[in-house]
Amino acid sequence: MPAEHPEGVNEGVPNAPYFQPATVPPAGTALSDKDWPQNKEVPLLFQPLTVGKTAKLELKNRILVAPMCNYSCEQDGPDVGCLTPYHLVHLGQFALRGAAVTMVEATSVLPNGRLSPNDSGLWNDRQASALKPIFDFIRTQGSIPAIQLGHGGRKTSTLAPWLDTSTIAPPLKSHVATNGRAGGWTDDVMAPSAISYDEETFPHPREMSLKDIDELKEAFRAATARADRAGAQVVELHAAHGYGIHNFLSPVSNKRTDQYGGSLENRMRLPLEILRIMRETLPKEKSLWMRISASDWWPEGEKDDKGDFISWGIEQSKIFVKEAIKAGIDLVDISSAGNTPRQKISVGPGYQVPFAEQIRASLTEEEKIPVSSVGLITNGKQAEDILQKGQADVISCAREFLRDPSLVLNWAQELDTVVNVPVQYQRAYTRMMTKPKAEQGESKKH
Repeated sequence: MPAEHPEGVNEGVPNAPYFQPATVPPAGTALSDKDWPQNKEVPLLFQPLTVGKTAKLELKNRILVAPMCNYSCEQDGPDVGCLTPYHLVHLGQFALRGAAVTMVEATSVLPNGRLSPNDSGLWNDRQASALKPIFDFIRTQGSIPAIQLGHGGRKTSTLAPWLDTSTIAPPLKSHVATNGRAGGWTDDVMAPSAISYDEETFPHPREMSLKDIDELKEAFRAATARADRAGAQVVELHAAHGYGIHNFLSPVSNKRTDQYGGSLENRMRLPLEILRIMRETLPKEKSLWMRISASDWWPEGEKDDKGDFISWGIEQSKIFVKEAIKAGIDLVDISSAGNTPRQKISVGPGYQVPFAEQIRASLTEEEKIPVSSVGLITNGKQAEDILQKGQADVISCAREFLRDPSLVLNWAQELDTVVNVPVQYQRAYTRMMTKPKAEQGESKKH
């Protein structure tokens, strides 16, 4: 689609920190059926969506980049936890090619909350400064810059997943990043209770004191403020995958006897306190999201034969999401698992979609917020089918984006939908951006 610029001027993106040609409307946006008859019936996947009653964030389509840990930051020194040009290229390619939201990986609010020594952090201003050019680039591509904030809890001070500990003498099964050269902090791993994720292969955490909990809440406040100043339009709380917030929610990992343990109300207390702090810290025009694991996939189920909760599951998740909506979240992303090595998961295409569907169905009209689904959603027809059935409102993808950075554009072609592409790439998409022959003939008659 030729760009329309008066007097042959190659217009740049307004307010960008450097020149780059403008793509109007942004890449990934379905084009008008006035010019493109193929778009007479646009799939839900490429229809816009407004998120938030106050923020009113406009998604150009319903395909989101889920946060993906890359274990690619400095582990010590002044640039510890800082994103780099690698992350700009890694995330920028998704924004350039049409993702509605591009989310930075799980970013720790404290040094001891990193999953590995090479994870992203946001506990100081230098880290915020490193984020800014990445958020700027995402924004100038017409994608929404977002970040996921969290604390790894009992699964911190671990190694990057590709490191082979069998080569160490003597060979190790352990995932622990030991203190010293490996950059770990085994003496400062903390969790709601002093229970290891796996006694043989993971660090042994200490039980968090009330002072630790207060410091964690303050760290979330400070990191949220830094994310805002760096340019994030969405900040997401990571309450999934067996990390710190999920540790508090689940009876499997939370055996506390104070106000933060025991009953469901108590186990939800810290996550809800943090959500309220994040909402109070963010400007009203910015959006607060949350990701949860809807189930521990505990072999004995969510309740025992007395009806008491023994693991985290869908029944508690429904209650928690409703309380989180009261605390101010605008969207919830539904994942599962990660809190116990005993989990028994029935993996298959879209295996987590039923959790999103159940949570979405549990919300009243007044509570209704968009629900995102994730997990082995690998093609456009599958994603569109999930939306058409009302199982979710948006689709989050991670590994599929790694396999195919042009996922949004390729799913559009799969669904016979014309979306705009970056002006610099349009010559590669002439097949998609060509009117049907019958329509071309009609145009010539007139």
